[in-house]
Amino acid sequence: MAKVGIIGGSGLGEALCGEGGNKIRPETPFGLPSSEIIETQWHGTDVAILNRHGEGHMIPPGKVPYRANIYALKMLGCSHVIASGAVGSLRENIEPKHLVIPDQVIDKTFRREPTFFDDLAVHVEFAMPFCPVLRKHLLNCARKVDTQTHEEGTYVCMEGPAFSTRAESEMHRIWGGDLIGMTCMPEAKLAREAELAYALVALPSDYDCWRPHPADLDVHELLKEIIGNLMEATKNAVSLIKEAVARFGEIADTPSPAHKALELAIWSNKAFIPADVKQRHELLIGKYL
Repeated sequence: MAKVGIIGGSGLGEALCGEGGNKIRPETPFGLPSSEIIETQWHGTDVAILNRHGEGHMIPPGKVPYRANIYALKMLGCSHVIASGAVGSLRENIEPKHLVIPDQVIDKTFRREPTFFDDLAVHVEFAMPFCPVLRKHLLNCARKVDTQTHEEGTYVCMEGPAFSTRAESEMHRIWGGDLIGMTCMPEAKLAREAELAYALVALPSDYDCWRPHPADLDVHELLKEIIGNLMEATKNAVSLIKEAVARFGEIADTPSPAHKALELAIWSNKAFIPADVKQRHELLIGKYL
């Protein structure tokens, strides 16, 4: 039976985590997840809601326990993950308050643990970092949301926590980046290693610094505008995610390539894998051993 994990980022984490339901914060081999996970049902579909930055937005992007978050959702029986995150726009046509369902990622992070498998040679395919089945479902559901939803985009994931320099922002555009954010990676990669179908709803809150703001614009007014954009984008994203869950039966039985991501990915000779390593990774690779 399908169960949908929902990871709320800036704005959306607080918006969704007021939902009622069973609250649990399971201990994982990688520590505790960012927050209590709310288990409930929407329209007959089981969901597990996680606030990526924790209560009060106290966890910065580089310190999010990504491995614990994804592992906890796997422990709770999730088969799919719909994540969200605030981003800056690198393209004129991607306006604040729009939504984007990205199809590609450029990973610039360098201080984060990017894999569950520090003790095995495991190489997942990642050419298409987002599940095509779940992406298509989100795009089909986006027609019910009162904003423009872009059908593709390349998300540049930077380490942070500082924002880009102007030169970096221009470089990201030359690379082909459409969005700049700090939380998509290694989250998407870990979801693939956990064989979870993962897709992202990106919430543009402003244009990145490649597009200068008017010189006479007060910085406090600018921040107020950005927060207002994020609140509006959050409302749109909540509508989209709830519509996608309400109609989840349309894809619940459709296999995702992610659900067999480890089938050919374990390169270590299984006869040489120590018993304690097999036990440690039982949840993730047990069916292949």
